[in-house]
Formats: sequence, structure tokens, C-alpha cells
Amino acid sequence: MVKLTRTATAVTLALSLAAPLTIAGSANAATGTQDTVARSAPASVADFPRLPRPTGKYAVASTTFHLVDQSRPDPWVPSAEGRELMVTLHYPAARAGDGRHARYATAEEARLLVEGSQLGGLVPPEKLSGMRTHSRVGARPAPGQFPLVVLSPGFTVSRYTQTALAEDLASRGYVAASVDHAYESYGIAVPGNRMLTCVACTALEGGTSGSVVTSTRAKDVSYLLDALVGPAPVWRNAEIIDSDHIGMVGHSIGGASAATAMVADSRVDAGINMDGAFWEPLPPEGLRGRPFMMVGADDGMHDPDGGDRSWTEMWPKLDGWKRWLTFAGSDHMSFSDSPLISEHFGLPQTALPAKRTVKLTRTYVAAFFDQHLRGRPQPLLKGPTDANPEVKFHNP
Repeated sequence: MVKLTRTATAVTLALSLAAPLTIAGSANAATGTQDTVARSAPASVADFPRLPRPTGKYAVASTTFHLVDQSRPDPWVPSAEGRELMVTLHYPAARAGDGRHARYATAEEARLLVEGSQLGGLVPPEKLSGMRTHSRVGARPAPGQFPLVVLSPGFTVSRYTQTALAEDLASRGYVAASVDHAYESYGIAVPGNRMLTCVACTALEGGTSGSVVTSTRAKDVSYLLDALVGPAPVWRNAEIIDSDHIGMVGHSIGGASAATAMVADSRVDAGINMDGAFWEPLPPEGLRGRPFMMVGADDGMHDPDGGDRSWTEMWPKLDGWKRWLTFAGSDHMSFSDSPLISEHFGLPQTALPAKRTVKLTRTYVAAFFDQHLRGRPQPLLKGPTDANPEVKFHNP
């Protein structure tokens, strides 16, 4: 498998940077209490990047929780008091305009991301932290029940990197739960004015296997599901979650973690890996017939003859509905908010334009979950289309 180094990671991120999202509120896993801490964005936003408008029929709301699993130690910091998660929920709102606009991370979170990505002088942290979303903090949810989709980010970056996708899923009628896994990104703000930095970076540089990340994230997802759809949910609006229909999508090692989570927890009905090397093999029983989609970059890694052989090895072991797609003109960070941020700040671009990249990602991810969580057949997933010539289907 690939050995991760900080230098290699920084080079990857320097090509395309992701933007942080607001901590809109927090909830303690034990009490379920919420404290709104978001503040309105600056009045002048001309110089701030903005995410594309969500495409679904619903307005979008968001709220954020701090969860602590005290039943297990953190693998990166064993002295910590349990395994901490920061989770942002994007969900369908009852109406547009309720609540304040959700902001991005603190200036310190943005500074750590820029510094870790070696983009000092190219991306002003204060502009990055002012990134504009389309979410309203704590707005009343729309009536009804909605499938749940868990989103897991790439290594060293945070849940903010999936905000454009999460908002779009919410606008289409999903509850999207984006997870920050403790000590696996450059900076995660948690209650108590604490900042969790990337202790795992040093561990993986020293030879720790990426399988520690994926197996730990699978446990994180199970704990999150217990917190959201278990007998004592931490969210006061948890009744809008359809607990019988749950999916997971992840970027990079977050995508590999989607497969691991499906093996570990039968509640996860369908999964997507966006350009992540698989670190753990499937068991002999595979995914027990559950659907899985692999979506890769067009960079020589995730074609059938590409450099990452884990996809070729995984393909025949996927025992349910499956698809293997690549997007022509994309790179590893294309499956995140990064192309939009790179475009705004004048950083290097891929051949596939930023807004087109986001549109394709949103379209195919939503089609997959519409088909497998809602039972709505999607002709888009049957094969290549004239409307989307960049999308290649593989079946080695």
C-alpha cells in the first residue's frame, strides 16, 4: 500500500485546497444539549469564495455536534478521554430564510489548513474561513423522514471538504452527516477552546498502516449511528432520519472507510469510495450483496490498469450491485470542495473545470443513493451518456 508522508500530502493539497465549514452548534453525547456558537458572516463577501447553489427542492439547514465515545481509547492519543468526533448535519429545512447563514471554521482552523497545505501567501486564512455556504443554522426541519448519508473526508483534511456535496444531498431530501475523526486532520476545533491537530500524520509517516485509520473510522461510524438513530438520539430532530435507509460516501481514505464500515455494521446499506486506496480486504462473504460504487480520478491510479491495484483486487469481491467510474480531467482532490477554492484563489486547475467537477460528483452520488436508498431506478447509472462524456464506466 501507499506510504503516506507529510510532504506528499502537502503537494497533493497544494494542487487543490479544501475549505472549512462552520461549527454551528455543539452537543455532548451524554446530555444531548446544544449550544449555538455560529456568528453571521462579514457583510462584504465579494472576496470570499462561495459554494455552488444546491440543486434540490429543499432549503438547507445545519447543526453540529461534539460526540465522545468513552467506551474505547483514541488510537492516536491513548491518554485522551475517549474517541472524539465532530459531526455536522445538513438536513432539509422547512422553509428558506430561517436561521442565520452557517459560516466556516475559525480563523485558527483555516490557518492550520493553509499552513499544513504549504499554501501560506497564496490563500489568506481569513478569506478561507469566510467561505459562503447555503445552509441556515438550526432551522426547523422539513416534515417527513429522510435517508441518512454519512460523509468521511480524506486524510489530513476535514469534514468541510465535503460541504458542497453535503448541502446538495440535504437539498435533495437526505440527512447528510459529515464527520471529523479526531487527530486525523490539520485542525479540528472542539468544545473547551481546544484544537485537535494531526497526530495521526506522524504515526503514518512512521509506518503505521492506513488500515488503522479505516478500522477506526468504521467504529466511529457505528458510534455515530448509535448516537443518531439509537434508542437515545443526541439530536432533538432525529425523528426525521429514516433509520432503515443509511448510506456512506467518503473521499480518499474516507472512501476506503466506507467499505470497512459496511463490513463492520450491517446498518450501512450502500457505499461509495471516491478515489481512495483500499487498505483492508473484504471478508469471504463480501458486502453480503449490498451495493457499492467506486469513483476515481483520471490520473493513472484508478483505471483498471492503474497504479493502485487495490481497486482491481476489490472489484471481483464486490458481490452486489457495483459500478466503477472515472471522471476524465479530474485529480485526487476533485471529489471535494477543493476545485472551487483553487479556482477562487488562482491555484492550479485540472482539465475538468471546477463547477463541472462538482456537478458531476453531486449528480452521480445522488443517483446512486436515490437508486439504492430510495428504490428509484436511475438510467444514468446504466452506462455512458452523451450528456456526461467525461464519465467513463469500467468493468474489467
